[in-house]
Amino acid sequence: MRDDSPTQTLLADYRPYPLTAESVALTFRLAPSATRVTSAIRYRANPAGSGPVRFDGEKLRLIRAAVDGVELTPGDYELDSTGLTLTRPLPDSFLWEAEVEIDPAANTALEGLYISKGMYCTQCEAEGFRKITFYPDRPDVMAPFKVRIESDLPVLLSNGNPVGSGPGWAEWDDPWPKPAYLFALVAGDLVATHGEFITCEDRRVDLNIWTRPGDEDKCDYALDSLIRSMDWDERVYGRAYDLDIFNIVAVDDFNMGAMENKGLNIFNSRYVLASPETATDKDYELIEGIIAHEYFHNWTGNRITCRDWFQLCLKEGLTVFRDQQFTGDMRSQPVKRIDDVLGLRAGQFREDSGPLSHPVRPDAYAEINNFYTATVYRKGAEVIGMLRRLVGPEGYDKALDLYFERHDGDAATIEDWLKVFEDATGRDLTQFKRWYTQSGTPRVSVEDSYADGTYTLTLRQQTLPTPGQPDKQPQVIPVAMGLLNPNGDEVLPTRVLELTEAEQTFEFKGLSSRPVPSLLRDFSAPVVLDRAVPSAERAFLLAHDTDPFNRWESGRALAKDSLLATIRDGAAPDADLIEGLRAVITDDSLDPAFRAKMLALPGEDDLAQTLHQSGTTPDPLAIHRAVGALEDALARALESELTALHDSCQVQGPYTPDAASAGKRALGNAALGLLTRLDPARARAQFSKADNMTQQQAAWAALLAVGEGAVETRAFYEQWQHERLVIDKWFSMQVTLASPETCAETARALQSHKDFDWKNPNRCRSVIGALALNAAGFHDPSGASYRLLADALIRLDPINPQTAARVSSAFDSWGRYDAHRQELIRAELRRVLATPDLSRDLTEMVSRILGA
Repeated sequence: MRDDSPTQTLLADYRPYPLTAESVALTFRLAPSATRVTSAIRYRANPAGSGPVRFDGEKLRLIRAAVDGVELTPGDYELDSTGLTLTRPLPDSFLWEAEVEIDPAANTALEGLYISKGMYCTQCEAEGFRKITFYPDRPDVMAPFKVRIESDLPVLLSNGNPVGSGPGWAEWDDPWPKPAYLFALVAGDLVATHGEFITCEDRRVDLNIWTRPGDEDKCDYALDSLIRSMDWDERVYGRAYDLDIFNIVAVDDFNMGAMENKGLNIFNSRYVLASPETATDKDYELIEGIIAHEYFHNWTGNRITCRDWFQLCLKEGLTVFRDQQFTGDMRSQPVKRIDDVLGLRAGQFREDSGPLSHPVRPDAYAEINNFYTATVYRKGAEVIGMLRRLVGPEGYDKALDLYFERHDGDAATIEDWLKVFEDATGRDLTQFKRWYTQSGTPRVSVEDSYADGTYTLTLRQQTLPTPGQPDKQPQVIPVAMGLLNPNGDEVLPTRVLELTEAEQTFEFKGLSSRPVPSLLRDFSAPVVLDRAVPSAERAFLLAHDTDPFNRWESGRALAKDSLLATIRDGAAPDADLIEGLRAVITDDSLDPAFRAKMLALPGEDDLAQTLHQSGTTPDPLAIHRAVGALEDALARALESELTALHDSCQVQGPYTPDAASAGKRALGNAALGLLTRLDPARARAQFSKADNMTQQQAAWAALLAVGEGAVETRAFYEQWQHERLVIDKWFSMQVTLASPETCAETARALQSHKDFDWKNPNRCRSVIGALALNAAGFHDPSGASYRLLADALIRLDPINPQTAARVSSAFDSWGRYDAHRQELIRAELRRVLATPDLSRDLTEMVSRILGA
């Protein structure tokens, strides 16, 4: 096993680059195995910079290089595997010219310029541009780009506005200075779905969604989402689009979800293409949210970018927060908040509690691709939400206006961001900054008492040690809360308590009786709330709380308490839970989407984490059995109500993805999932007559979850084998919903299927990534899934290091489990780490996980 760790890049070592790029001109002569890239870049000395003039460059064959027209000889520069350093003296201002040759067809890592099924495509964030030409590939070097593309392919796209084209060529001009990570190029046989938008500044913008021929009938919702995003950003943030054209391209082979390149967003096709027959309601919602996210980056990421990659949360946390606001406005704010918190707890809380824990702004990394994490994105968004809650909506709007005014065109830092809020609101954010620099999830414990009309609430905060941070300081924690009378009336509307010390006490006077507290309303801070709550109080809040999030939280807590009691003691399901759910799901005044959330039980990984934190070693198989037993009990106890719900939630007429219809389908399908545990006939009937993917997939999933569905699995494949995105679902669901005993066997067999493709990230994630979604199957005591995942990592790493590194995080929770499972996982991690020529991406991830 190797014992060397990849070289670390440190925030403390940041230095401005010695040159400023004034203009960039690139010419691409496309050829699959021998693309020629010619660059002409005007530089001038940067007085604030220091160090040698070094251009990043990897896997480039240098043809020629010149400074001010004078050809360089090998004595004028030093060339190595990661870049080129100029050793000759340079004038204060000069023109750098270079011609290199690259091999897009061999680029299976999908970083830089590569080919996806005949289409040329780029992905440059974070450090892919160095695989295109020699350049200072860092976000604080910004310049306007002009691009010429030469190829016989019919569609040639790049950033900015089109300025010329002819047979075999096209030219693009992006007047807005940008870093290299925002560069984009696409060339292929593509067709466009067209639209237009008139901005509030009366600019007419041509909108295009580009796809392969045959997919153009699946773009209408993406186009509609883009138009609504542009309108919303003008109305809510006052931000108008600033080019004459906005292009989106759907690409099959893509490591990420999407990329915000200026004026030319490149998307994983699963987040663009949708039809009622092939996409679920959740797919439509994801398309809407991700289209919005990448569009919002035009200001929070492009016009204002990050100074260095340590500031990644500056653009991502803020933009995630903005897309969350948008989706809530388009659909349901309470349901969106529940979804966001579920995602935070499943991904970021898990990250915070394990070997991969790091601050929202990390202070060191070996491979920046490994820090596109739930902490940067999801916790980064929570930090923005807390800041808005603390300064109020008006203070937030004032600060954002100042941010755009002060930093337009800048590569900014977290310090710049917080200074704007301090200047706009007069608030000192020195302590608040700890949310960016301290890792770990704070735990807030609660004690309360009531006497003589005064209710006393004592809050204590603690954050446990995390890798590299043994000691934690108190943070600013906004705790939104309200008080309810025993009859259910609210006696104290929502107010925000600011917990800034290790311990603080708050008093509420003039109360006629002991109130019931509703704490951490709307999940006002990303913390764990520790408070012993009787099931009767949880049931009361489930029935009466005026805060939708806490009403859901109370029901979920009841379910979790019941499951934990079953796991530990074999206890029967809690009667308060069953009756509380009966009341909620039959309350037609409540949003169907909200009621559907109420019927969803806590996930198995969530339960394992809760047990671990309470000092109990979790048994994944016992957790799996307990969840199944509670679902059986709910199905039996609520059969008549569930049957009525499923019948009443059948949406009539042609499919539409609107929020109201989607909510009804969600509630009906939640009922179906439970009813199928009693009799699979209803699910089989829905599968056979479904006219949309939401209903068909839900019915199939319900069957798979109870060990049925073999006939439907074959039928699903036969029906959809020519729809690549649907077949991704076919692969994933078989692994995710396999029994614990057959999970590894199912995944291994699917890797041998003729439609499995190691070079396609979506297909790899649908099988290899799905292993971790089946907690009991992944942690089967035989270790079969551990071996399978390690084998897959070793095979995938030479093809696509980024995807391999991300999938490896399935191992990050190994410290929770018993000694037998721990040793099995450690052995597999050591085997992966001992693999010759392992990538920097995977080496860093496995080293960090194993280092725990």
